[in-house]
Amino acid sequence: MFDTLLIANRGEIACRIIASARQLGIRTVAVYSDADAQARHVRLADAAVRLGPAPAAQSYLHIDALLEAARATGAQAIHPGYGFLAENAAFARRCAQAGFVFVGPPPEAIEAMGAKDAAKRLMEQAGVPVVPGFEAPGASDAQLIEAASRVGYPLLVKAAAGGGGRGLRRVDSAEGLAEAIASARREALAAFGDDALLLERYVTRARHVEVQVFADAHGAAVHLFERDCSVQRRHQKVVEEAPAPNLPDATRAALGAAAVRAAQAVGYRNAGTVEFLLAPDGAFYFLEMNTRLQVEHPVTEAITGIDLVEWQLRVAAGEPLPLKQADIPRRGHAIEVRLCAEDPARGFLPGIGRLEVLALPAPGPGRRVDTGFEAGDEVPSHYDSLLAKLIAHGDDREQARRRLLAMLAETATLGVASNAALLERILAHADFSAGRHHTGWLEGVLDALTAPLPPSDDALLAATLRLTHDERPAPQGADAHSPWTLAGPFRVGVPAVRRLRWQTQDGAEHTVTLTGRNDGGYDWQCGERGGPLQGNVSGDRVYGAGPAGRLCWQVWRAGRQFELAGPQRLRLTHLDPLAAEAAEEETELRLTAPLPGKLVQVAVTPGQRVAKGELLLVLEAMKMEHRIHAPHDGVIDTVGGAVGDFVPAEAVLVSFRQEAG
Repeated sequence: MFDTLLIANRGEIACRIIASARQLGIRTVAVYSDADAQARHVRLADAAVRLGPAPAAQSYLHIDALLEAARATGAQAIHPGYGFLAENAAFARRCAQAGFVFVGPPPEAIEAMGAKDAAKRLMEQAGVPVVPGFEAPGASDAQLIEAASRVGYPLLVKAAAGGGGRGLRRVDSAEGLAEAIASARREALAAFGDDALLLERYVTRARHVEVQVFADAHGAAVHLFERDCSVQRRHQKVVEEAPAPNLPDATRAALGAAAVRAAQAVGYRNAGTVEFLLAPDGAFYFLEMNTRLQVEHPVTEAITGIDLVEWQLRVAAGEPLPLKQADIPRRGHAIEVRLCAEDPARGFLPGIGRLEVLALPAPGPGRRVDTGFEAGDEVPSHYDSLLAKLIAHGDDREQARRRLLAMLAETATLGVASNAALLERILAHADFSAGRHHTGWLEGVLDALTAPLPPSDDALLAATLRLTHDERPAPQGADAHSPWTLAGPFRVGVPAVRRLRWQTQDGAEHTVTLTGRNDGGYDWQCGERGGPLQGNVSGDRVYGAGPAGRLCWQVWRAGRQFELAGPQRLRLTHLDPLAAEAAEEETELRLTAPLPGKLVQVAVTPGQRVAKGELLLVLEAMKMEHRIHAPHDGVIDTVGGAVGDFVPAEAVLVSFRQEAG
C-alpha cells in the first residue's frame, strides 16, 4: 500500500476520499484553485497545493499542474474522484508514464467505454443488450437528421463522449431536432472538448438502473448489486437508492451478470458502474459505463457494509478483491438525496455566495452525511452545485424513506438557496413512496412540486417568535436568571404591540400583529384571523402553542432571511420598514445575469421587438445552459455582450426601451 495519495478533485468527494485514506493510514494531499483556497477539503487534508485560477481548465483540469503537485509532495498514487479528469484516458496514461498509480481503470478501458458509439458495438459483441439507435464517427448534422427518421421519435440526441447528462437532449418530433443538435453540440464541446453526437431511441416510462462493478488485476470481477437512479431532472440524478425497488429477482441477477460481462469485455480494473435502461416490460438495455466512482456510491456502501473507496485503494495497490461474489452481503435498503445550491422556485437558478447557515443532520445509526462545505464557506460559481449528500439506511425501503425525511427536516441553508423543499416533496409523494417513478416522472410532476404554498399561520408565528426573541435586548453581562433579563413585552399602562411584515418567495406579503400580555404570552392577528399565542425559542427551535395546537418548528435565521422546517418547508424575508424599496420600473426594464457565466447564444439585437417568453440569450454557468427569456413584450434597447463573452453576476444582459404611452 502506498503512503501518500494526491486527490485530484475538490468538494464532497475529496473529503470522502480523505476519510477512507485516513482509516488506512495514508497521508493525503489536496489540490485547490483560487476559488477553493479556504475549502473544507483543503482544511482536512494533510497537505495542500495550489493549482491555479478558479476556471477548471486552469486548475482541476490542468494535468501538468496536478502531476507537478504529486511530485512535489511525494505522492505515489493519484485518485481522480468523479468529474473533472476522472474519465480522462490521457490523464490516466500520463499518471502511469510519470510513475504514479492511477486509482481507477487502465486508460484502454476508459477509452473503450468513453466513446458511447464504440462502447455500444463492444457491448453487442459481449452479449449485452443495447438501445436501438444511430452512431457514426463524426456524423454531420445532416446525417443525424436523416437517420432520425429511421430511429423514430421520441429519441435522444447524445454526446458521444462524457456522461453526467451533459450534451443530452430529448426530441419528440422532427421540428425540434436541428435546435437540439446545435445545443447538444455546444454543451458537449464545452464539457468534453468533443462535439460528436449519436442518436438513441427514447424508451418511454423507463427506469434508470445501474450496477456497481469491481475488478482487480488478478482476473476477478464482481458486482455489488444495483441502484435505481430514476428520479432525474434534465438527465441529472436527484434521488438514488439501492437495491432497485419492485424488481424481480431474475431481473436483478440478469442485470448483475450483464454488468460483469461488460467489465470483463474491456479488461476492466477498479470501480465502475454499468448503466441500463429498464423498460416497463422488464427488458433492459446498456446505456453506458462510468469508469469511475459514482456520486451515489454511498447507498451501495450502506446495503453491503463495504467501503468502496478502500476497495479502490487496495485494488490500485495490486491487492486482490477482498470478497468473492457469493460472499458479498446485502441488507436492508438505502436512499440518497443530493442537496444542491439551486433554487427550484426560480427555475433551478444555481446558488452562489456565502453559506451564512448550513444546518445538516447529525450522523448516527442509519444516517450519513457527506459534504464538502461548512457554514461560512463560499459556494463558487465555477463548479457544480452539490453541497451535500444525505443518506438513510433502514431495514426496508419505507424505513429508509421516513428516516431520510427526518434528516431533511434538520437541514437548511441561508445565504445560498437549496433544493431541500423539493427533496422533501419528492420523498413524500405517493408515486415515489410506492416506487412508481421512472426517468420522466419528476419532469411530469415538477410544476406541482415546486409550486409555492401559502404560509400557514403557525409558520408566520414561528418566524415572528424567533425574530422577537432575537431582538429582545439583554444588558451586557446580565444575570441570565434576572427578572429584568427574562422580562416579556410588559409596558406600564399599555400593552406592547408590534407589527411585522413577511414576504414569501413568490412575493406575497403577510403582516402579523403581536400584542404582549403580562403573562409573557401574546395575542396575535393576521388579516381577519387571530388568537392567543405562547411560545419559546431555544437555539433554532421554536415551540409552544399556536393556532393549530402544538407549535414545533425549526427556524434558522441569517439577517432578514429565515428558513423554516416543520409541517411546511418555506423561506421568509422580514421586510424592514426602514429598508429602501427597489424601483419596480427599473427592474422591468433591465435583465441582469443571475450568476457569472459565458454567453453561448445571443438571439436578439438592439431595436428588435420581442414577445413575452421569447428566447433572448443562453448563458452557460456551473456546467449548465441557462436560457434567458423575455419577461414581457417590448423593444430591445441594448445587449450586454456577444457570443463567447464572459459576464459577471448582476451584469446587464438586456435592457428594454421605454415606450411612450
